[in-house]
Amino acid sequence: MSTDTLNTVTADPTDADSTADPAEHRPEKPRFGRRPLYGAAVALLLLIAGGITYGVLATPDEPKAKPVPTASVTYEVSGSGTVKIDFIAHGEQAKSLTLSGSELPWREDVTVALGTEPTVSIVLDGEGGDAGCAVAVRGKHAQRSTATGPYGRATCSAPLPA
Repeated sequence: MSTDTLNTVTADPTDADSTADPAEHRPEKPRFGRRPLYGAAVALLLLIAGGITYGVLATPDEPKAKPVPTASVTYEVSGSGTVKIDFIAHGEQAKSLTLSGSELPWREDVTVALGTEPTVSIVLDGEGGDAGCAVAVRGKHAQRSTATGPYGRATCSAPLPA
């Protein structure tokens, strides 16, 4: 029959090692435990959460474009002959259009921003003819002009006070 015995060391009061600190015989703990890692992880999470919160709360709303006050404008070109027509409309998006070799009569209804001057210009071709342009704002006549002969020109416009 065998028995295992536990060897124990007893301190001899006369022994030189007996005056040593009992902590010296304990195994050495690692210098960096898990606590600093947990602290760093928590600090990182708080930093990320703070950044997200700041980003959500501090982001200004996109300024919405204010609606542009406008008026309805009608351009008309009438007469005989073939003309080149240029007209301008400054609505929420500027519009400029050239129609070459247009047959008459011609009409275009557009929306134009207040504070601008809607304009229509006509130029007759080399064969000439008689043509007239007109501009009406909000259904009321504003201006009329006439072009005659080869390459005759006329321009009509109407200011839109802001």
